[in-house]
Amino acid sequence: MTLRARLTAAFLAVVLGPVLLGAVFVGALVTAVDRARAVERLDHAAGAVRGTLDALCGELRAGALAAGALAGRPAVRERPDVAVQLRDADDHPRGTGDRTPPPPWAVCGQSRGAGPYTALAARVELRDGGGVLAGYAYAVRPVDAALLDQLADATGGATVGFTGGGRYTRWVDGPLPLAVSVPRPSEPGLLPLLLAIVLLAAVAAVGVAWWLARGTTRPLAELAAAADRVADGDLSARVPVRTRDEVGRLGATFNRMTREMQSYVAALTASRDQLRGQLGLLGDTLSSTHDLQRILDVILQTARAATGAESGVVLLVDDGVLVGPGLRLPLGAGLLGSVAGTGVARRGRVDRDGPELAPGEPSCRTYMAVPFSVPGSVSGVLALYDRVGDDEFDDPDLVTLRTFAGQAAIAVENVRVHEEAQRLSHTDALTSLYNYRTLRDSLRREVERASRFGHRLCVLALDLDRFKEVNDSYGHAAGDVVLVEFARRVRSVIREVDLAFRRGGEEFVVLLPETDALGGIVVAERINAALRDVPIGVPGTGRCISVTVSIGIAVYPEQGATGPAVLEVADEALYAAKAAGRDTHRLAELVRASGPGRAASGLTSEARREDVA
Repeated sequence: MTLRARLTAAFLAVVLGPVLLGAVFVGALVTAVDRARAVERLDHAAGAVRGTLDALCGELRAGALAAGALAGRPAVRERPDVAVQLRDADDHPRGTGDRTPPPPWAVCGQSRGAGPYTALAARVELRDGGGVLAGYAYAVRPVDAALLDQLADATGGATVGFTGGGRYTRWVDGPLPLAVSVPRPSEPGLLPLLLAIVLLAAVAAVGVAWWLARGTTRPLAELAAAADRVADGDLSARVPVRTRDEVGRLGATFNRMTREMQSYVAALTASRDQLRGQLGLLGDTLSSTHDLQRILDVILQTARAATGAESGVVLLVDDGVLVGPGLRLPLGAGLLGSVAGTGVARRGRVDRDGPELAPGEPSCRTYMAVPFSVPGSVSGVLALYDRVGDDEFDDPDLVTLRTFAGQAAIAVENVRVHEEAQRLSHTDALTSLYNYRTLRDSLRREVERASRFGHRLCVLALDLDRFKEVNDSYGHAAGDVVLVEFARRVRSVIREVDLAFRRGGEEFVVLLPETDALGGIVVAERINAALRDVPIGVPGTGRCISVTVSIGIAVYPEQGATGPAVLEVADEALYAAKAAGRDTHRLAELVRASGPGRAASGLTSEARREDVA
């Protein structure tokens, strides 16, 4: 049962209970009054019936006396409905008199029997002169409807009969077994009116009870519905406050609570969205770039957003010094230097917990600093200053900052690994020159640039002479030393814009942007001289190895329309230099002018076989 139903039932019990009791009392009172009035009418009617019967008996007795006095002679009849009859002493008819109704008769003055009777009779005794009973004289009146109507008229409205037929009935003492009945004497519309009043009162009570219950339970139902909405996550739910009673105050308190919760959730949502955006930016930055400074800036911005710090700084350790944007601090100096030197995180207030800030270190009231490290050593410090709202940083903030410091450490290590991977993917591990893969890309790029701007590109193809003898005589370790030193000497004689590549084994390539054939010859002579003039020493052995190099020269676009074509022509020029006795250079124009390409190719193959054999 709902609360509204219970309240309605309680109100009805309180209100309708007295109404129903009053109705029962009034009904009982009306019934008692009706009964008293009916009894009174019955007494009056019964007395009227007895009186009328006594009068009739007196008339019949008088008629019987008259009949006895006349001794059977005709007499003038005053009532035609009365018959007379004479009887002998044995109460047998003498044959004298009127026609009478058949017996049994109710004789006046005698106790009545069970009936039914056909007539009412009065009997008188007839005696002779000596006083001896000579017979009887009867006066008889039929018991018919006319007699009953006469009796009923005497009662003033009662019903007279041989059976009771009314609401109230009384048997009348007398010669005839008569019953007097009277109807209920109440007012014709009293009970229906009373019933209507009770029904109207009940309907009114139900209506008032429903209205009161609704007024009481409606705010509670609205409060329950609003609470359900809040439980489902709708913090905009509000309860209408219509009264200032206890329920109204409860609704007002609920509304205030939901408003505060909504503001708190809005603030948390904004903070969450901001942090989510910062984390998303951090993730995008980590996945899209290897710019270490940019990554550290994003980590710092995200850490500030997560902890509510007003400012912060990220410093990296470089040769025993903390370095950051516009800031250099030695390890152990000030707050940041001490954190980096000890590797222990700190938080607190400067005026209470220290330490004294180093010159140039950011000024602050409160601080939180965490070191971050790569395997083996501290690589930097992440610090935040002055939390918004003048509150100090707490332990959860320190845990959060440690997390971001860990991200910073990972970022530093990832950038280092990425730079090393980039270097290894584009350079030769032994000589640190660019590798063959980079050669193809750089050659294509330089050819496109030269074609776009109308410049020349000179390509040098280099090959160490008799390098196999070096490996066989001195070992592969010495051969590696020769390759490394040769790469160093090549880099020492070319420009910064020039590019040197290790093509494979003892073969190398040099690209000279915006350089013609004459410039290529000058560079080739420098390389030949740099290698020829100074033998290469082998560490740990005390030996020096004399090494020479053969160089082929080709120029784009004169000797080829594409990068691979120019490189192929340079290779042919290299083979010509080998065939010419090594430790020299050859220009592709001269090679092609000296004879058919097939002859040059033959020389090339022979010279190459000689170097490799």
